[in-house]
Amino acid sequence: MTVFNLYIFDRNGTCLYYVEWNRKKHSGIASQEEEFKLMYGMIFSIKSFVNRISPSDLKDGFSSFKTSRYKCNFYETPSGLKFILNTDLNVGNIRDVLHQLYSNIYVEYVVKNPLCELGQPIKSDLFKTKLDEYVRNLPIFATKTN
Repeated sequence: MTVFNLYIFDRNGTCLYYVEWNRKKHSGIASQEEEFKLMYGMIFSIKSFVNRISPSDLKDGFSSFKTSRYKCNFYETPSGLKFILNTDLNVGNIRDVLHQLYSNIYVEYVVKNPLCELGQPIKSDLFKTKLDEYVRNLPIFATKTN
């Protein structure tokens, strides 16, 4: 198993933070900003589709989808922050991992940090270090060999 990358978006679609671990192939899009817009738009559309087509009320809503190459895991906070963690296909439900990432890393090292301006891209080295440490210590994190 492995973790490829993480996006953190605010409620308006601004990418506050992006990091890669084991991502081998890039999108081929000219700018990273375009990739961010495409990712946010895709998540927005899928979430909307799932909510509209569901035969019953969804407690948690959309949480992941799979392609033939990766699994896109999604977690949205009550304030509208969106955490998107791309992993390989063998990773199960990691909603709790994403919730812990939000509550134990983001809240502790961004929200409670007076030097971090909410709604602005995250530049805190402490946040980056703690996030990297947290993800690398997850049982689902491993270096992709092929």
